[in-house]
Amino acid sequence: MSGLDALDPLAVPLPAGTQVVARVDRRLGERLVKQGAVGHVVATLDAEVLVDVVGVGRVTYARADLVPRKQGQWRFAVRREADWSALAGTAVLESVVGSRAWGLANEASDEDRRGVFVLPFAWTTSVAPPPADLSSADGTQTFWEIEKAIRQALRADPNTLEMLFVDDVTVHDPMGGWILEARQAFVSQEIAGTFGRYAVAQLRRLEQASRLARHRGEVLTWLREDETLSLDLVASRLATTTHHDLARAREYVKQLYRSMHDQGLLAASDFASLQRFARERSTDFDLPRELRPKNAYNLIRLIVTATGWLSSGEPSLRAEGAIRDELLAIKSGEVPLERVLARAESLVPALEAARAASPLPPRPDVATADALLRRVREEVARRHLAGVKGVFGAEAPVLDLSRWEET
Repeated sequence: MSGLDALDPLAVPLPAGTQVVARVDRRLGERLVKQGAVGHVVATLDAEVLVDVVGVGRVTYARADLVPRKQGQWRFAVRREADWSALAGTAVLESVVGSRAWGLANEASDEDRRGVFVLPFAWTTSVAPPPADLSSADGTQTFWEIEKAIRQALRADPNTLEMLFVDDVTVHDPMGGWILEARQAFVSQEIAGTFGRYAVAQLRRLEQASRLARHRGEVLTWLREDETLSLDLVASRLATTTHHDLARAREYVKQLYRSMHDQGLLAASDFASLQRFARERSTDFDLPRELRPKNAYNLIRLIVTATGWLSSGEPSLRAEGAIRDELLAIKSGEVPLERVLARAESLVPALEAARAASPLPPRPDVATADALLRRVREEVARRHLAGVKGVFGAEAPVLDLSRWEET
């Protein structure tokens, strides 16, 4: 049995993104956030944890007042911290990404970093599975193992390509320089799909999610105002409001209480629990009414970036001039969702035209990418066998074989 099975849920680390349950009531202004509230960790400072509580907002708790919601998260948190401690020093390349790289940051913007790490030789030859990702506890630093980074880049993954082509890149090891030398091999016309068409599809999904959120508000209001409403009567009202058939409206109500139960908002996954929530808590429940501006502006940015890259053959990741002003207006919530979606649709013809006339190759250069990975692996093996000073040789971090017990 792994030692992780005996973890104390009050002692395990809570990295950003961990879903947690509150063990105590907490007062947020005039609102009482009750014991059992579910949220995810935003940040940890000393003994205090900032949590984004579902339906409430950000609440500060003492560490002892929170437990991870699921046991699997306990194990993941401990392993994530152990991997970071052991391997953060093996990063060979690091970039400042996000709004600071795009020229769209403000005073509240985080400094997010992504990069590439390389596994020491012993970590690639063991029966214990090595990590493919490293993440700092606050979530602002993420590194991909070189093989994963190369595979993502070959698929024209936007986050990976941006990490390779932003202005602020730091090389920690000559192997990081080799990656930059080969980065053009990953660029192809496929960015039309992974940047542009992906962004349009996501905007349409977010529009649908916003519409469903409005329906959720209507359902809770009806149940709060009339306790006698049955599932069929609520579905009937919803069908009239949405112009959908009764069966589809009924299924939506069922999906609603299932989803709210999964979020920890309902005691059970049934209509009676939804009715109880509407009576007791829905007035304190902040329902999203619009698309989050941060998501919308980033998706528009992706379409514009892809079009420019396809047209010129060169990346231009920093927004300038009129497009910068437009993106900042979307980011600040000044532009309604309908206009954002219409703007995205208007950009599609230019995206397709840019792809049709693009100087970029249709496909990435897989042979160059493969040679890069082999070169790095051979260099790591050489340093290991020669006992070269450093994290890839004589001072390589020790592999914890307890990882085998977790597979």
